Amino acid sequence: MNRRTVPVGDREAPLFASDADWDSAQAMLLETELSDGLPAVVPTEARLDAMLAGRDAPLSFGFMPPLFGDLTTEAVAWCCVIAGCRPGELPVVLEAAIATLEPDFNLLGIQTTTGTPTAAVLVHGPAVASLGMNAGTNCLGPGNRANACIGRALRLVLTNIGGARPLVGDMATMGQPAKYGMAFGEGAHPLAVPLHVRRGLAERDSAVTVIGLSGTIEVLPEAGASTPDAVLRPALAAMRGAREAASGGRHRDPGEQFLLLPPEMADVIAKGGWSLDQAGEFLLRESGTDWPIARSAADIHIIVTGGAGVKMTCLVPWGGGTMCVTRRVAGE
Repeated sequence: MNRRTVPVGDREAPLFASDADWDSAQAMLLETELSDGLPAVVPTEARLDAMLAGRDAPLSFGFMPPLFGDLTTEAVAWCCVIAGCRPGELPVVLEAAIATLEPDFNLLGIQTTTGTPTAAVLVHGPAVASLGMNAGTNCLGPGNRANACIGRALRLVLTNIGGARPLVGDMATMGQPAKYGMAFGEGAHPLAVPLHVRRGLAERDSAVTVIGLSGTIEVLPEAGASTPDAVLRPALAAMRGAREAASGGRHRDPGEQFLLLPPEMADVIAKGGWSLDQAGEFLLRESGTDWPIARSAADIHIIVTGGAGVKMTCLVPWGGGTMCVTRRVAGE
C-alpha cells in the first residue's frame, strides 16, 4: 500500500503523486507550514524512497525541541527531498541534526530565543569533495547546490521536526538570512590541521560540525598584514565587540569563537612561524582575564576556508550559550 503522508514533527507531511500539479503542491506545503517560503521540490514517494536508499526509515535518534518531534531518518529524508538534496547528502544532514541534540549545543535555547541564532553546518574531510561542496571563493554565499541544499535541509528539520515555526516555537524578534540555511566546507592548507582532527577524529573521516551562529562579521587585517598579530588583532576586536554588543550589560560565561581564515592570511601566519594553536593562544591572551573571549584557547576555532583575498569572517556565536558539536558522518 502506498504511503500518502510521513510523520514529520507534529504534522503529517504529504507525499504527492508523481504527476501532481506543481503550483498546488507549493500552496499545500505553504498552507501546512512545512515549507520555508522558497519553492520546494515536490515530495513524492519515489523521491523519498530514493533519498532513503534502503535506510531504516523509522529509526529514531531522539526528540527535537521545542515541540519535541521525533527525529527519524524518514522525517529528515522528507526535509532533504523538499530542500533539493541528493541522496548522498542525507547522511550529512542527519548527523548534523543528531549533533544539535547534544546538551552543549543548547538547541532549546537557540530555537526559542528572541535573538538571531541558527545552526550552521561546517563539513570536513572527503565529503567536501565527494559532495561537490564549496570551500573556496564565496563559500558562505550562493552558487553551490550542495552548500545551499544541505544548509536548507537542516533548517527545515529544525522547523518541521523541532517545531521552531515563527510565533510557535521560534520567537526571534528579527531572525537572520542564515535561518534559511547555511552550510560550507572546510578548506585545506599546510598550516591547518582540520577541525574534526583537532577534535579527535581521523583525517580520513568525513565529519560535520554544527555551530550556534548569531551572524557574521567581515574583518580586514591591519595595513600591510605582514605579521600574524597584524592579521589577528582586528579579529580580536570583532570578537570583543560582538560579545559586548550581545551582552546587554551582563558578563556572560566565556564560550567559543570561530574565525574563518582565507588561505592568504593563513600563509602570513605560517610564514610568521605560528601554528593555529599559537594563533588561538594569542587571541585568548590578548583578550585579557576579566572577560576572556573564549573558555580556552582550544575553543577558539580557526578554520581555513574561502578564496583569494585578505578578508576574514568571524562567525558570531549565540550569546545565550552554545558550544559546537562535531560528529563523524557514517558511511563516508
